[in-house]
Amino acid sequence: MANRSTTARSTVAMQRWGSPAIVTLAVMAALTALTADAAAKQARPKPATETAAPRDAGEPIMAIVSIKTQQVTIYDADGWILRAPVSTGTTGRETPAGVFAILEKNKDHRSSLYDDAEMPNMQRITWNGIALHGGPLPGYAASHGCVRMPFGFAEKLFDRTRIGMRVIVSPDDAEPVEFSHPVLFVPRSEAIAAAPTRAETLAREAAEAARTAEEAKKAAAAVAREAASLKVSLRKLEQLKTRADAEFAYADKTLAAAKTDEAKARAEDLKQKAAAKSAELANQINTARNDAQSKPGAAAAAKDAAKAAETRKADTARAASEAKLALEPVSIYISRATQKLYVRRPTHKPAPDGGGIVFDATIEVPVTIRNPERPIGTHVLTAVARNGAALRWTAVTIDNGDNAKAALDRITIPQDVLDRIAPTALPRSSIVISDEPLSSETNYRTEFVAVLSTEPQGGFITRRPSADVLIASDDVQGDNGFGFFNFPRDPAPQTGNTRRRGSGQYYRPMQPGWW
Repeated sequence: MANRSTTARSTVAMQRWGSPAIVTLAVMAALTALTADAAAKQARPKPATETAAPRDAGEPIMAIVSIKTQQVTIYDADGWILRAPVSTGTTGRETPAGVFAILEKNKDHRSSLYDDAEMPNMQRITWNGIALHGGPLPGYAASHGCVRMPFGFAEKLFDRTRIGMRVIVSPDDAEPVEFSHPVLFVPRSEAIAAAPTRAETLAREAAEAARTAEEAKKAAAAVAREAASLKVSLRKLEQLKTRADAEFAYADKTLAAAKTDEAKARAEDLKQKAAAKSAELANQINTARNDAQSKPGAAAAAKDAAKAAETRKADTARAASEAKLALEPVSIYISRATQKLYVRRPTHKPAPDGGGIVFDATIEVPVTIRNPERPIGTHVLTAVARNGAALRWTAVTIDNGDNAKAALDRITIPQDVLDRIAPTALPRSSIVISDEPLSSETNYRTEFVAVLSTEPQGGFITRRPSADVLIASDDVQGDNGFGFFNFPRDPAPQTGNTRRRGSGQYYRPMQPGWW
C-alpha cells in the first residue's frame, strides 16, 4: 500500500510539473542507473579467461592460484605460459592459502568423500584431499576445498606437470619476479660435472661395504657358535672324566678287597683301563680348555670387525645417498615459528604405504633469524634456470611481512648446510621462508606444506582425520642408494585455523582415498 501511495503521489506531482519535469527526472534516473552499473562493474573483477602465452612454452615450474580473482597461472622458466579461471572453496570449506606441491596424479580419480564425484585429471597437493582437477566453473568459489579448473585445461595441464611441481595458493594476486641475493645457492660447475661419477663410485663402495659387513657378521656368528660349542664339549668331557675317575676308584677298591688271584687280575685290568681313560680325558679337557680360553678373544675380535664393517656400511651408504641426492633439486624451508631450517629432496623411491614418493629429510637444523618476534612474511624463492655458471631466481610473496630481500637479509643459513647442498644445486631448487611452522600435512611423502594461519582453512577442517603423520629421518637405512627412513611423529604440526570444531584435537592428514 505504501508503494502504491508513493507512486500515485509521484504521478500527480509529475502531472502538476508538466513535461519538462518528467524529462528531467527520466534523464536523472538514467544517469543514476548508468553510474550504479558502472560502479558494480568496477567492483567485480573481470572474469578470468583461458589463455596461453604467445610463445613456445617450456616445462611448467610452478602454478599460482589467486583466490581473489579465481584464476590459476602456470609459469615456466621465462614467465607465464597458461592461465585459466578456477573455482576454489566456498565459505566454510575454503581452499587453504599457502605453499604446496603436486604429490600424486590420477587421471580418472573419483571422490570417496563426495558421492563418488568425478575429479578428472586430479593432481593432489595435500594428502587430506585438496587437489587441482577438472570440474564445473560457475564463475565464483563453489568447491569443497579443491581447485576446480576447466576440463580441457585440467587435461592439458595434467599431461605437462610432474610430481613435485610447486603450487602456490595466494589470497590475492601474486606473480614471480626476478630476484637475486648473496645467500642464494651458488653451484660449482666442476661439482655438478663430477656428481654423476661420484654417485656411481660411492654406490659401488656402499655395495662392497654392505657385502663386507655381511661377511664379517657371518664370521662373527661362526666364531660365537664355535665358542659355544667348545663350552658344551668341555662340559661333556668333564662329566666323562668324573665318571672315569669314579670307575678307577671303584676298581682300586675292588682290587684291595680281592681274595683270589683271578679276582685280583680282573680288578687290576679294570683299574688300568679306568686310569688310561681318565688320563685321555684329562688331555682332551686340557686341549678343550686351551681352545675355549682362546675363543673369547677371537669372538671379541670378530665382533669388533663386524661392528667396524657395519659402521663403514652405514657411512658409505649415507655418502652414496648424499651423492645421489646431489643429482636432485633441493628445497629449503625456513620457519620463523620454529626457528628451524628443513631440507627436502626427492628420492624417487615409492612410499611404503602406497601413493607418492619418499622425500629425504635428513637435514633439520636450528637457524638464526634476526628480530624473530617480528613477522617475516611468506616468500617462495625458486631457481628457475641456469644463468651461466649460476642460477636465475624468482621470488613470490603471498603474505604480509618483509619483502623477499629483507626477509633473506634477516636469516643466517648455517654454512655447513650450504656446503652440503649449494655446490650441486640445480634448477627447480627453492628456498621457502615463512612465519608459519610446517603444516601437519608435511610428511615423508611430501616436500613442504605451509598454510597461512591468517587465512580460513575450512577445506582442511571438513575432512576426516587419519592416523598420525610420519616423517622421514636418518635412523633406519633404506635401499636403492637412498636411505635412512623411519617415520617418527611430526614434532611441530601447524595449528593455525585447523582446529576441529567442538574438539581439542587437531586434524591430521588422511591417507589417499578419503576424499
